Amino acid sequence: MSDLGDFTDFDGDDDADDGNEADGAAAATTSTADGEGTATDADLFDAASDGDDTDDDFAAMDVTPAGEDHGVGVVSATEGLRISEDGEETELRAYVTVENRSDVRIGKYLLVPYLDDERLFCRITALEYAQEFRADDATEIHARRAMRRGDIDEQDFKFVATLDPVAVLYSEDGELKRRMTDRVPKPETVVREATDKSEIKTGLKIPEDGVFLGHLSVGGEKVETAADPPTIDYRLKDDYDDGDPLVFRHTLVAGGTGSGKTHSAKNVLRQYLAEDRTYPVEDGARDVSPGLVMFDPQDEYAQMHDDNPDLDDAFARRLEREGIAHGGVDDTIAFVPKVDGASYATSDHRAEQVEFTIPFSMVHENPWLIAGSSLNGNQYNALRLLLNRFSRDYGPDGTYQQFKTFLDDPALREELDETGRVHEATFNAVKRRALGFDGIFDQDARPITERIHEFVRAGGVSVVPTYHINNSRTTVTVVLALAALIVDQKLSNDPDYERIKHTPLVLGLDEAHNFLSEVDSVQGEQIIGKFTEAAKQGRKERLGLFLITQDPQDIADPVFKQINTTVVLNLGDDDAISAVNIPASLEQKVPYMEKGQKVVYSPDNSEPVELVGLSKCLTNHE
Repeated sequence: MSDLGDFTDFDGDDDADDGNEADGAAAATTSTADGEGTATDADLFDAASDGDDTDDDFAAMDVTPAGEDHGVGVVSATEGLRISEDGEETELRAYVTVENRSDVRIGKYLLVPYLDDERLFCRITALEYAQEFRADDATEIHARRAMRRGDIDEQDFKFVATLDPVAVLYSEDGELKRRMTDRVPKPETVVREATDKSEIKTGLKIPEDGVFLGHLSVGGEKVETAADPPTIDYRLKDDYDDGDPLVFRHTLVAGGTGSGKTHSAKNVLRQYLAEDRTYPVEDGARDVSPGLVMFDPQDEYAQMHDDNPDLDDAFARRLEREGIAHGGVDDTIAFVPKVDGASYATSDHRAEQVEFTIPFSMVHENPWLIAGSSLNGNQYNALRLLLNRFSRDYGPDGTYQQFKTFLDDPALREELDETGRVHEATFNAVKRRALGFDGIFDQDARPITERIHEFVRAGGVSVVPTYHINNSRTTVTVVLALAALIVDQKLSNDPDYERIKHTPLVLGLDEAHNFLSEVDSVQGEQIIGKFTEAAKQGRKERLGLFLITQDPQDIADPVFKQINTTVVLNLGDDDAISAVNIPASLEQKVPYMEKGQKVVYSPDNSEPVELVGLSKCLTNHE
């Protein structure tokens, strides 16, 4: 039943408007040669045209706007325009025009010019659509109309980008410089994308020269400019003009399995071994190339001896244009620890292999090597007393087997107990924990202390593989013994090995969480204390720690605080992501990064940035 009321009763023959109907009928009736009929709209139009005395057509209107658009949009003051010392109170937004909207991404870098030669360097932190006209588009009719139409009328919406001001760029004596944001731009100022390499590098405080880490990217896509090459190289400061080289302020590479952290680590370490890279030694009389000592649990880093067969000539020429060192390092030696019951055999590299053993004499200066993870303070003091007594009785070159015989002497235990120096129970506890190192010390090979000139070499790579060692306790002992040797000699004012003291060194530690975790024991305290002190003195002693891990949350906090450069690849664990302590804007990207993508947080080098590493390894990597 109709609800239209009286409208349904309308009769077309009603006489209520006879006069109007007559006029309409007359206008709608024409005479033709064939008889009388009703005119069509076309007939009426033709009739009107015939009666027009003028032949002029409608004048064409030129609707092409004058001038040419440039930039991506303009600064908007609709919701306020404010630059504040408190970043949370800053209000800086830009309206993006329709044709530019599909190219705008969060993280992109933009420039907002002032009326003089200065410009504001910004980063997009948010993108938002807003309605141009007041309307409710959350309706059935609106939705179905849009579904049938198949396209979107961008003119009906505003597209607004929220900008984070990074720095003000200005020129001084022909040099582009940056300063903190201290000016607000004018409303309706044209905003353009930053496409000049020098502007981007200056805005982000990226050094022109240094150690290459990767190419600047946004959302996994490389930032490109009109320069040749179009990419923007990211480098770490590596000279003393602007402070200490960052290699000696330590680096952490964190990434999950399959994230490409070994590939990335090799590429960075290869740069430190470039032929022209040197550092002044303590006396300042000469410059020396750094050496690399790498502890390798997966037997991958000795491959740095060999060229990458997949690195073709075209790729190599591109690397040379960008000043990136590449190719195998001929001076690479695999120092293989001789361990009872373990044999090292590999065909993955062509580096020279040298066997060595850990002499028990190294334990005298570092008793914690055999302290175990459960010795308390009282027991540790007893161990030190016993080692001193052993050294007095057997000399500084006493072996581990002799030490075991020494501990088996019941008269010694009784003497120490009666004199109150070491309680019998304490003696027994120390003895139990000091046993079980038979396969580590004093094996059938030259001691590492007799191979120092081979082990530490300027410009050389010494890799210590531990993949062939099945016992984790043995692995930890070997790695910490060698690392402690280097650290002790670097920190000593009266070193036994001048080669270690006066050679700039990068100490690489893969799976660092296995060695530098914060353990509630005397051994843990000694290890962390030693490496923390080494990290603090690294700048002075030319010692750089290069830590690689998939569990950064397990690295002891005192060591972690000394890390200046953090390179983060894909991590899926929330605790691990929180532990690397990078800005929240980059932290949320970490779980979604593809292989080779990375975030670099190095406050003394640049603003936090996102990078893409090289697609090919600079040395062999299988």
